[in-house]
Amino acid sequence: MSELTVAVVSPDERIERSVTTGTRAWELFADDTTVIAARVRGELKDLGYELAPGDEVEPVAIDSIDGRDILRHSTAHVLAQAVQDLFPDARLGIGPPIEDGFYYDFDVPEPFKPEDMDALETRMRKIIKEGQRFSRREVTDDGARVELAREPYKLELVGLKGHAGEAAEGAGVEVGAGGLTIYDNLKRNGSVAWSDLCRGPHLPTTKKIPSFKLMRVAAAYWRGNEKNKQLQRIYGTAWESKDALEAHLHRLEEAQRRDHRRLGTELDLYSFPDEIGSGLAVFHPKGGVLRKAMEDYSRQRHVESGYEFVNTPHIAKRHLFETSGHLPYYADGMYPPMEMEGSEYYLKAMNCPMHNLIFRSRGRSYRELPLRLFEFGSVYRYEKSGVVHGLTRVRGMTMDDAHIYCTKEQMDAELRSLLDFVLNLLRDYGLDDFYLELSTRDESDKFVGTAEEWAEATAALEHAARGSELELVPDPGGAAYYGPKISVQTRDAIGRSWQISTIQVDFQQPKRFELQYAAADGSRQQPVMIHCALFGSIERFIGVLVEHYAGAFPPWLAPVQVVGIPIAERHVDYLYEVASRLRAHGIRVEVDESDDRMQKKIRNAQTQKVPYMLIAGDADARAGAVSFRYRSGEQDNGVAVDDAVARIAEAVAGRVQV
Repeated sequence: MSELTVAVVSPDERIERSVTTGTRAWELFADDTTVIAARVRGELKDLGYELAPGDEVEPVAIDSIDGRDILRHSTAHVLAQAVQDLFPDARLGIGPPIEDGFYYDFDVPEPFKPEDMDALETRMRKIIKEGQRFSRREVTDDGARVELAREPYKLELVGLKGHAGEAAEGAGVEVGAGGLTIYDNLKRNGSVAWSDLCRGPHLPTTKKIPSFKLMRVAAAYWRGNEKNKQLQRIYGTAWESKDALEAHLHRLEEAQRRDHRRLGTELDLYSFPDEIGSGLAVFHPKGGVLRKAMEDYSRQRHVESGYEFVNTPHIAKRHLFETSGHLPYYADGMYPPMEMEGSEYYLKAMNCPMHNLIFRSRGRSYRELPLRLFEFGSVYRYEKSGVVHGLTRVRGMTMDDAHIYCTKEQMDAELRSLLDFVLNLLRDYGLDDFYLELSTRDESDKFVGTAEEWAEATAALEHAARGSELELVPDPGGAAYYGPKISVQTRDAIGRSWQISTIQVDFQQPKRFELQYAAADGSRQQPVMIHCALFGSIERFIGVLVEHYAGAFPPWLAPVQVVGIPIAERHVDYLYEVASRLRAHGIRVEVDESDDRMQKKIRNAQTQKVPYMLIAGDADARAGAVSFRYRSGEQDNGVAVDDAVARIAEAVAGRVQV
């Protein structure tokens, strides 16, 4: 046996090792039980991969992002094996890992029942305990068709092999030098327990699955096409330890408690009437107060930062969106046109084309730049019904859209200043755990402009992002058709990530609209256009804040900031006097005059998550005082009205996060 040299790579070091031919990746990491796969020359491989000369091998731990994906993919295979063990007539769809879990699609004669989930989990545990080995082998197309003769959906995937952009890649079909790959689940005696068409990689054995749970069953069209047959999709989750699984389940319970759709009803903030249509929300008075408080503060901060407010219509002629590029590149996201007076009109999906017309409405000088335009502009996007979700994925939304027109020399400073402005404003709303995502161009044909323009725009954004000292995550191919973007991702109170603000550099729309300014030397120059949506959309941002705070907004945002609670009816007038003094400071206050007992009124105020309750009885009225009760249940008795008013006014003005 001859020797060969490989490199074992970790974040901290690179070690050259001499091994014999035939050495497998697992032998490099035999002393580390957390390693379940390897990254070889940048590609994920099973630990059974045979090393080649010059390989650079990086261990993949089970608790890493890639490791969890492999764990979940392998658990999906165990689920599919269990389904076909218990339901032999079940035909297989696909079973990929997804965020925090996995799913597998099945064609079965009858829909799965709740009790089937318990039986499947029991069967899966038996398969895991058996320690079946995941074994990879290559097959030809014809060989795969013979083996998969009873699996019509897998046969369809074989037919898709090699078609760029088709479902084959997402379905786990691997195209290698030898063709497709199949994974066998091998028993201890070497016999095949079950097989599946798959690109892998997988865990070494089923015993490496530490903890899993099946979550729910849903209907799903084959390959996501509503014209195809509807299959049964089983969702599950798998984690590297029992503790990690329990923590995930706790997060799900907490997320359900914070669900903005449920809280929106309980707190009477907004609703989604069927009579209006899917993805179109209406805001009730309390939701309107919340929305106004957010918008007013945003307006104030934008004015302080030199923005000028504009307003544009909701519809425009077809030609505008052809010029901007939205119809050629974004037509699927726009509503169909309306025919009027011999012209086609579209609901706008973006505000930027109209802002370009404002810039172009008269001659511009370099002395006016940077020109910062801002609008709370309503836009309409046709989202498929399957992805519409409360306020976080809607069809009608209000964008807090800013567009900055500047010179190339000003671009770097504007981007750094803009990112700082965005992050500080988000902090004022109580979000402070951020990372950034840089979305760039790939080699597809959905982008416009030259490679040089994109490189310059991307470099400018990356420089601004690096200056923030936040984590920067690459997103190849995720850019808008006209330019790269930075997305501000924020983690909420229970650690979930939300995309909030976006900042984009655009050389293309100024060119398409022939935007120019007079430079200092008298020449005509094209400005750089910077897009920024700070909230993303007001609707989505409200949904995020409702879940972040679980509806218990800080006092400055709370729709009702104070409730006056009289111990008896005779104390109502006194509390109205207190309320009048609070309103003089701009405080949103109500007095509960209902027939409920005092304790019920307190519970009602706590259920509505009101930050402050002022309770008054005979002694309070005589002393010019109140009992000052916080949302947490803490209470200070005998607080002078002047002190109570000052305490509340200071908390609201200071945007205290309580």
